[in-house]
Amino acid sequence: MADKSSRNTNCAPGVCNPERTQGLRAPAPQGEYKLVELKGPGLFLAAEVTKQGGASGLTFVSLEIDGRNVTNLSFAAAENGGLTQNNPYGIVLLKSSALKTFTIGFPSPLHFEKGLKLTVIIKEAGVVQILGNVIHGTN
Repeated sequence: MADKSSRNTNCAPGVCNPERTQGLRAPAPQGEYKLVELKGPGLFLAAEVTKQGGASGLTFVSLEIDGRNVTNLSFAAAENGGLTQNNPYGIVLLKSSALKTFTIGFPSPLHFEKGLKLTVIIKEAGVVQILGNVIHGTN
């Protein structure tokens, strides 16, 4: 862990050194793909995974922090579970005619000490590409 004296103490939690880390898989045949992997310590602010193609929704999004699963849900399960509007659970599925975007974000930043992994498991045919973004910072 970084020495606290080297940190910028003028930042609100989760705002110091914010950045976006992106992962892309195109084409995206069936399989498991690590889109983003970060080493800690840090703060998770939000993530999104955008899927183009694939009709069944059997693409799973998994967020793991410090070796613990935070979410593991398919696009279809998010839709069937009614997670299509803003809600306190932290997961929302947004849809257009060509894309589906799975978003993850909580009211408070989540601290990670060891690391963070954003992974997808594609279990459907026809996925053209999958794009993942993680917004993270330091405390």
